[in-house]
Amino acid sequence: MKLNKLLVNTQKPKLYEPGTAIMWTDEYISKQLLQVHLNENIDLASRKQATIKNTVGWILEKSGGERMNILDLGCGPGLYSTMLAEKGHSVTGVDFSGNSINYAKNKAKQDGLEIGYLQANYLELDLPEQSFDLVLLIYTDLGVLLPDDRAKLLRFIYKVLKPGGTLIFDVLNDKELPKKVAPKNWEVAEAGFWKPEPFLALSESFLYEHEKVILYQHQIVSEEEKVDVYRFWTHFFSQTDLVNMLTEMGWENFTFYEDVLPGGDLFSGEHVTFTVARKTE
Repeated sequence: MKLNKLLVNTQKPKLYEPGTAIMWTDEYISKQLLQVHLNENIDLASRKQATIKNTVGWILEKSGGERMNILDLGCGPGLYSTMLAEKGHSVTGVDFSGNSINYAKNKAKQDGLEIGYLQANYLELDLPEQSFDLVLLIYTDLGVLLPDDRAKLLRFIYKVLKPGGTLIFDVLNDKELPKKVAPKNWEVAEAGFWKPEPFLALSESFLYEHEKVILYQHQIVSEEEKVDVYRFWTHFFSQTDLVNMLTEMGWENFTFYEDVLPGGDLFSGEHVTFTVARKTE
């Protein structure tokens, strides 16, 4: 096996240099992701069921509306959308994964819930202006977007919210940032998350401290020696960073919370900042 390609990829890349593969649209990996989403006992693709239930209660308390029109961006298999619809709200869920959206649609049909699900890249949505009372972006989605995409999404959300409407999102904050760099590790398996056949996975991360970015990278080598490089650029924010970002995008009224989730590690509890931002009436 030629190691040159692996050696090149283990060097710290330029900031935002793309990988060679995308996880969300891979037919096999997206099925694995769905199963992780639906595992009620782990905080990976989604949070634990009890945590989601408590978060939904907190969201409704902070948004304060009855029978709202809600847009759930990055809805996955509809875990939040389902609970919100069960409470009488009108919900539109959007996700990139066809497997997740198909599951969500079937679940809504089984439960007798009228939830509008769209398989789409939420950066490319075209929805009516001032049509939603509440927009959700949960499980730190905003932090994995590149800066230009992040700004584009915030402008879109501002446009589709009704005057006085609410945006609620969460991000990973910059507390103890160096500790959030994952060590190098490797795995050889006959089959697993990345492929249904034998593969080698080489995982590592790189810190860009000035930009408060960590790249989580996975090189997946197939039996045919094809190398796929998955790169996840993850941004971490202080409350000051969030104030500057939201103000630049036209938001004026926002509040931060770091006590919404239970703790336990560097990616939960006080390390996750929830933002409640209201559009000017």
